[in-house]
Amino acid sequence: MRIKSYSDMIRYLTFESRYEYLRLGGNVGIATFGHSRYINQAFYTSRIWRSIRDEVIIRDNGCDLAIPDREIFDRVVIHHMNPITEDDIDELTHFALDPEFLICVSRDTHNAIHYGDASLLPRLPIARTMHDTSPWLL
Repeated sequence: MRIKSYSDMIRYLTFESRYEYLRLGGNVGIATFGHSRYINQAFYTSRIWRSIRDEVIIRDNGCDLAIPDREIFDRVVIHHMNPITEDDIDELTHFALDPEFLICVSRDTHNAIHYGDASLLPRLPIARTMHDTSPWLL
C-alpha cells in the first residue's frame, strides 16, 4: 500500500482528483477495530487528538478535502489518509497524530472514501442564471 500524505494530495487541484487519490474502496459493514472499538473511541476524545483535530481544521479552513469552495457546514470529520491500527493509537504514531496524514472531510466524503462510491460525494449547487426557471425564453 502506498503511503498517502497531505503534501502529495494538495498537488491534485480538483475535488474529484483528491477523492480518487484518497479512495480506499472498502466494504460497508467491515469492522475497523472490531471488539477493540473502545480503543479508538478513547483516542478520539483525548486532549491530544482534539488539539491535532483543531489544527487540521484551521489549516484546511474547514473545507472538504481542503478545497476552498467546499466549506463543510455540518460536523467536520478528520480523516486518516492511511488507515490506522490499534498499535498506531497505543504508540501514538505519526500516522495517528501528524497533520501530514490527516485531512478535513464531510461525512459524505468520508463514506465515499471508505466505501468507494462517488455517488455519496456532496455536490455543489447548480449555478443559477437569470430566467433559467422561466417556461419561455425572453
